[in-house]
Amino acid sequence: MLIEHRGGRPVVDPSAYVAPTAVLCGDVRVGPDARVLFGAVLSAEDGHVSVGARSVVMENSVVRGRRQHPAVVGDDVLVGPHVHLNGARVESGSFLATGAAVFPGAVIGAGSEVRVRGVVHVNTVLPPESMVPIGWIAVGDPASILPPDQHDQIWAIQEGLDFPGTVYGTSRDTSARERMARQSAWFAAHRDDVTVEPPQSFEI
Repeated sequence: MLIEHRGGRPVVDPSAYVAPTAVLCGDVRVGPDARVLFGAVLSAEDGHVSVGARSVVMENSVVRGRRQHPAVVGDDVLVGPHVHLNGARVESGSFLATGAAVFPGAVIGAGSEVRVRGVVHVNTVLPPESMVPIGWIAVGDPASILPPDQHDQIWAIQEGLDFPGTVYGTSRDTSARERMARQSAWFAAHRDDVTVEPPQSFEI
């Protein structure tokens, strides 16, 4: 399904494939020979999403673009099933395995791997050719890569990366009511979405 959102429409290269149950919403660009498989959602909220040449976004993944943090998938990238990729840049030749989570402001350097259920936190930078092991967490710039049982060490770095400010635009002490009122108002823009016909091709 192709949806116009906030005035932006998806644009898909003629050589690309988008599965009939995938959703492309807003300013989403899918490059040559790229593939977006069944159940994937690429949503350019108030920003944009781009998927490079020959990249594959597999089943049931979510790729979300934001104004301050667009989602950019380079060439020859595999975004595995059930990946959550939110407002991050994944450089060419990288691999995100099943269930990986990559948060706003993160950069995955070229040729890197985030293995099954690996996490890359907000504003974290993985150098090229990095590897996040199964279930481990990358945090910081440059990234420290730590096992999940090292919560205190992770938090010592993560706290300064400002997850609430980066993701919600609020301070850490903002109440849930205020934070969710802002989120609800922001997502209300989808009430004006319009389903569109297949998009035109473009140059990347």
